[in-house]
Amino acid sequence: MLNVANMSASYGAIDVLKGISLRVEEGEIVTLIGANGAGKTTTLMCISGLHKPRSGQLTFLGQDIVPMAPHHIVRLGLVQSPEGRKVFPRMTVAENLEMGAYTRRDPDGVKTDYERVYSLFPVLQERKTQPAGTLSGGEQQMLAVGRAMMAKPRLLLLDEPSLGLAPLIVARIFEVIQTLNQQGTTVLLVEQNARMALRIAHRGYVLETGTVTMEGTGVELLADSRVQAAYLGE
Repeated sequence: MLNVANMSASYGAIDVLKGISLRVEEGEIVTLIGANGAGKTTTLMCISGLHKPRSGQLTFLGQDIVPMAPHHIVRLGLVQSPEGRKVFPRMTVAENLEMGAYTRRDPDGVKTDYERVYSLFPVLQERKTQPAGTLSGGEQQMLAVGRAMMAKPRLLLLDEPSLGLAPLIVARIFEVIQTLNQQGTTVLLVEQNARMALRIAHRGYVLETGTVTMEGTGVELLADSRVQAAYLGE
């Protein structure tokens, strides 16, 4: 579904990604773990078209997406929920969800997906007329994921969905990620909570200073002593 081959990226003279390669197959949850500054968010930004790689190949569903504008990439079904939620604070919950569906031309399908988001996150239905800026951090994260779902992604990119949230909310977010995957959405997950991410992931990659240093199944990486020492506090 998604293939990243020997991709490098930089900000000015600073090299951030140094020839990374990874793949995501349809139906998988794949996680990308690593320390702050490892290049995880830059990887997602390049895939989404928000930052252009310096070199390498990026294909989604067999198409070269490097030259594409971000909104064209969204129309292909590749959608990102960004780090820090980035909700529109003065717009209501319902209006934020509507913004997620801006590329769609199927009103019946959009209506169905509203109901799907509200079934996954009942609190959003309760708050649908509230400005998004008045929601708690956990509710804003739910809204960010719900807004991405309104674009009807085939591949959903999630950037640090658990960041700064209480443990009960984190558990709910990860339950929803698994539910979305079981319902047919492929997921590429960037997450500092390595333990939670690897527990639900089919496969994972470890990114260190712009280089993929390890890859394997979620179970294999959880059991690896190097991963335990560096990311799991063991």
